Amino acid sequence: MTDVQAMFSDPQAVARYTEGPPRFVPGYNAMLSMAAILLAERVPEAGKVLVLGAGGGLELKAFAQAHPTWSFDGVDPSAAMLALAGQTLGPLAPRARLHHGYVDDAPRGPFDGASCLLTLHFVDVAERRRIASEIRRRLKPRAPFVVAHLSAPNGEDERPLWLSRYSAFLAASGVEPDKAAAARNAVTNHLEILAPAQDEAILREAGFLDPTLFYTGFAFRGWVAYA
Repeated sequence: MTDVQAMFSDPQAVARYTEGPPRFVPGYNAMLSMAAILLAERVPEAGKVLVLGAGGGLELKAFAQAHPTWSFDGVDPSAAMLALAGQTLGPLAPRARLHHGYVDDAPRGPFDGASCLLTLHFVDVAERRRIASEIRRRLKPRAPFVVAHLSAPNGEDERPLWLSRYSAFLAASGVEPDKAAAARNAVTNHLEILAPAQDEAILREAGFLDPTLFYTGFAFRGWVAYA
């Protein structure tokens, strides 16, 4: 986790961040569109949405553009990434309150919906459970929660295969082969990737209902569940 915090505080890494997800995450822009659609099924016209891991501002911008009457609270532990989120939002920034910190620093709500995208693979299982519970506590009954992160089968042969496919995707997206290999090694050695069934179990343990898979991009998966 210390390495991750350092990365998201490095000025050069932060400056390049918004270029990364569309290149490194299969179907990233489509995943954002699907997340906005799933939230909109239950978030009202003047709804309030909590975005955990809001640094960079890409999902905030996508949600704000898709739904001009929503307002947002975005939370992130990196002050530099929150500053970038403000820049990314541009004229949309007045609709989002940005909070420096972790899930405990998020407003109590209650919110009409929430998202946590490309964030939970940076924390261990115990912290994932706590985060899911804290988000659930801040949502109105039946409010949607959209979550997506690295998640792959943990079989002896399956996990390496999915990570190999992910590395091949990076190379096909124009990432230099040595950097694609380095990304795979970083994912393998520094992140705690759970199997999809484990990720769904965490949502259920936190009190979420009906976790449903809506997105799969090689080693990435996303779910919608309801408070």
